[in-house]
Amino acid sequence: MTDPLDRAMHHARAWLDGLDTAPVGGRATADALRDALGGPLPETGADAGEIIDALAAGAGPGLHANAGGRFFAWVMAGSLPSAVAADWLVSAWDQNSGMFTVAPSTTIIEEITGGWLKDLFGLPPECSFAFTTGCQLAHVTALAVARHAVLEQAGWDVGRDGLYGAPPIRVLTSANRHNTLDAAVRYLGMGEAHMEGVATGEFGNMLAEDLAEKLSGPARPTILCLNAADLNVGTFDDFATLVPIAKAAGAWVHVDGAFGLFARTSPAYRALTEGIDLADSWATDGHKWLNVPYDCGMAFVRDAAAHHAAIAKGAAYLSPSPDVRDPSDWNFELSRRARAVPVYAALRELGRAGVADLVERCCRHCVSLVSGLGALPGARALNVPVLNQGLVRFERAGATDTENDAFTDEVIRRTNATGEAFFSGTTWNGVRAMRVSVVSWRTDQHDVSRSIAAVAGVLSEAET
Repeated sequence: MTDPLDRAMHHARAWLDGLDTAPVGGRATADALRDALGGPLPETGADAGEIIDALAAGAGPGLHANAGGRFFAWVMAGSLPSAVAADWLVSAWDQNSGMFTVAPSTTIIEEITGGWLKDLFGLPPECSFAFTTGCQLAHVTALAVARHAVLEQAGWDVGRDGLYGAPPIRVLTSANRHNTLDAAVRYLGMGEAHMEGVATGEFGNMLAEDLAEKLSGPARPTILCLNAADLNVGTFDDFATLVPIAKAAGAWVHVDGAFGLFARTSPAYRALTEGIDLADSWATDGHKWLNVPYDCGMAFVRDAAAHHAAIAKGAAYLSPSPDVRDPSDWNFELSRRARAVPVYAALRELGRAGVADLVERCCRHCVSLVSGLGALPGARALNVPVLNQGLVRFERAGATDTENDAFTDEVIRRTNATGEAFFSGTTWNGVRAMRVSVVSWRTDQHDVSRSIAAVAGVLSEAET
């Protein structure tokens, strides 16, 4: 094992050490990567160390440097040093972390880490939790519990009788939702046709008056999905107003907090989440703002009994431990990676104050980046960031909206091609925009200045 591990360490360190000088975006085409990494399945084996060398060499040109400080696309960040190292330990330990009897240490680490996260987010202490592959599966987990609970309230046992003949479940949400919620509703058999939109304000915030109107009819199984920071401009729904309206009508309230739940950790931004603790379930990602390696999502559920009833599985050979929390009772996986271990390490590296500082630094850099970009000739900021998400549009005088949509996408493409920064595009309120997402512990003001300069150079070239 020594030689391949040493070589992996060498390549990993070279990659991390080069983040500040390497192109931020991957350069290789799909065909080039196929040529470098593909070919027919080998008939015989090869030396493990040589395989690692070839893998690093072949994959390198196609890797995005999202672990660096100038990657602002898709709410993706790098990982903290302790989290990377802990993740290597997870692979070396190779524990199947579904049950205490199978993986005692990692099971207890998960138990401890889940408790720390509930405390960090200010969630009710009675909440249960699950570590998932990401926010997509965190939504699926939480909404599976919600499905169980609202149908039980309606007198239907979905675990025993399935959805055939069950009362239909209405899912209230808004056009500002992330598409992972649609996917979760589809995966769980509730059907996208049963998703009903609630009206929103200018920045996508759900309107209380329309929610109250939609809940004013006869009682029926209902799940309300709210946003803790949407992916474009970081809008938070008004939990303190909306959740009591929903609860009075007997609805289950789920919060998509993929990255916005972390605002709750910061004294400067906590007010954005007022009332969020009144909800029934919450989903977030560790591999976003906590800066731990992929894959790591978390689901939290107020009603632990409903969570256990909806998810737990059992068989005689599994030998559950009656006095210990078995992770497999709270998520869909039985065989699973010990993904709580890097989270444990990250929380110990940062502490409560460090998490808050990470959040606040990213938000400051987002404001600086969006305002700096928006001040460039031919650029316009579409929002003043309330958190760590911003939008910038690029426009030519006299051009149509369609032409400026294309120009915006062209500026993004050309900026990414410089290798100095990496952004993604989005459509917001019917127009194309550059999306600015700041979530990395590595991002500093120098990175912000370099990125603004890169866009300025592209705009200058476009005018000549």
